[in-house]
Amino acid sequence: MAIYIGMLRLARLCARSPGVLGTRAVLARGWQETRLQGVRPLSSREADNTVPLPIGGLSYVQGLTKHSLIHKTVGQCLEGTAQRVPDREALVVPQENIRLTFAQLKEEVDKAASGLLSIGLGKGDRLGMWGPNSYAWVLMQLATAQAGIILVSVNPAYQAMELEYALKKVGCKALVFPKQFKSQQYYNILKQICPELEKAQPGALKSQRLPDLTTLISVDHPLPGTLLLDEVVATGSKKQHLAQLRYTQQFLSCHDPVNIQFTSGTTGNPKGATLSHYNIVNNSNLIGDRLRLRLKMPEELRMVLPSPLYHCLGSVAGTMVCLIYGATLILASPTFDGKKALEAISKERGSFVYGTPTMFVDILNQPDFSSYDISAMRGGVIAGSPAPPELIRAIIDKLNMKELVVAYGTTENSPVTFMNFAEDTVEQKAESVGRIMPHTEAQIVNVKTGTLAELNTPGHLCIRGYCVMLGYWGEPQKTEETIGQDKWYRTGDIAVMDNQGFCKIVGRSKDMIIRGGENIYPAELEDFFHTHPQVQEVQVVGVKDNRMGEEICACIRLKKGEKTTEEEIKAFCKGKISHFKIPRYVVFVTNYPLTVSGKIQKFKLREQMEQHLNL
Repeated sequence: MAIYIGMLRLARLCARSPGVLGTRAVLARGWQETRLQGVRPLSSREADNTVPLPIGGLSYVQGLTKHSLIHKTVGQCLEGTAQRVPDREALVVPQENIRLTFAQLKEEVDKAASGLLSIGLGKGDRLGMWGPNSYAWVLMQLATAQAGIILVSVNPAYQAMELEYALKKVGCKALVFPKQFKSQQYYNILKQICPELEKAQPGALKSQRLPDLTTLISVDHPLPGTLLLDEVVATGSKKQHLAQLRYTQQFLSCHDPVNIQFTSGTTGNPKGATLSHYNIVNNSNLIGDRLRLRLKMPEELRMVLPSPLYHCLGSVAGTMVCLIYGATLILASPTFDGKKALEAISKERGSFVYGTPTMFVDILNQPDFSSYDISAMRGGVIAGSPAPPELIRAIIDKLNMKELVVAYGTTENSPVTFMNFAEDTVEQKAESVGRIMPHTEAQIVNVKTGTLAELNTPGHLCIRGYCVMLGYWGEPQKTEETIGQDKWYRTGDIAVMDNQGFCKIVGRSKDMIIRGGENIYPAELEDFFHTHPQVQEVQVVGVKDNRMGEEICACIRLKKGEKTTEEEIKAFCKGKISHFKIPRYVVFVTNYPLTVSGKIQKFKLREQMEQHLNL
């Protein structure tokens, strides 16, 4: 899931956890030379924007290592912040009337973690969170980490086929979800793959298609076969269960897996990128440091998050950064809504906002934009796809975001590896994804020769460091294809580095489409369209779009003598694939541009479609 946050993309697995990586699992241990207990993050007095430069005219750079990495679990970070600023607001969810201080959040997280253990979940078990942004999402993110359970981030738009694949892939034992949200009927979708659910004893599901899944937890309504989240939390408040939690925590390590996030492969089959506490605690600490959060007054530490929590940007740069720096996390709305984001900025005195270029365009284009109070705004992170200079300028000027930064990363890198400094010029922010993060190495390799590329020369971007994932869950071969014996992670992105160490992403080696921050893999959609009885062949390309960055265009060759319409093709998609994967454009073609050897030239096809659609 290349998270182009500028382009937003198993150390030690529990020995008894099935389907886990072998030798690749010890990836993160190569970085133990920095292991110093009681380490401290960069203090405000030491904050500066010095970064090492590339040496010898080659595209290699290593981030600073003068400050040690942190060896703490997510739960230990929450405990530290709750002790340091107990009465500061930790979480605000306007649509649910939720407003909790760090002390209150810690108490609720402990009860939820203890409740999960009390219903039979244990260290290393996988729990899926499936739904839009909510209090329950944050609660489950932190409670699973506190109890040693691995959180599986499930895309809230998933339909039955996608959900079944994801849950089966990582052996989910539990799933937490709301009854429905808008047109997405979560319980009904679940019944399609688990027809046994309605007659099951809560917590004792026996599913033929999902044998690992035993426990379904409803967020908001009592439903047949499910436990209610409030009841699980209430059970966890009993003394004996809290004692069980304390006992369990003695055996947790910062190198344990904490989160599995799905990232589509070029074959279209999602892979479960597995991240440790060490990965996400350190990445969020370094993100916050580059955002200069230690220099801020408490009233300036108010983060408005319109981005989804199931993405690495939302869960790490959002939840985890706030957790470590004692900042207030404000969930503007369950799914992105430009008006709600502005309301949250105005009413909650938001000072930082994360979002994709598409989100920022929508926020700036609200018809009553000028009526909102944005005086508290300071900065934020722009995410999703390359942002044009005019948009960067508009965000800085109109939204008062002088400290806006662009960043780049992939889910497999926890996620951020390159990021601007607030002091960088508008041009540097518009023309690059910033400079290397601390404790991270980057190299750009010549695609043909495999040697280091010269500066200002495109090549394959590779990353190495503490941030590299533990591996793809249960897929040691795919892990080894992505992470070499030398521990370099191959991003699949084509990049250029200049002599100041600024990195620019110039292409995607696998033709991935980024639509409004959502990563879409053409191969996945092409496989799906081939199941249509009238389709002979299909090629999916991204075409330019002013608002979304890119839109999906399906170029379809029908079987001889067959006829259908664009509307019928789109109707075929509904309920079978996520709404954001349904093509905006469907074009019927008789042939495709080919190379001499007969390979389809997607770049030419893209050009032809943009011309045909007058884009």
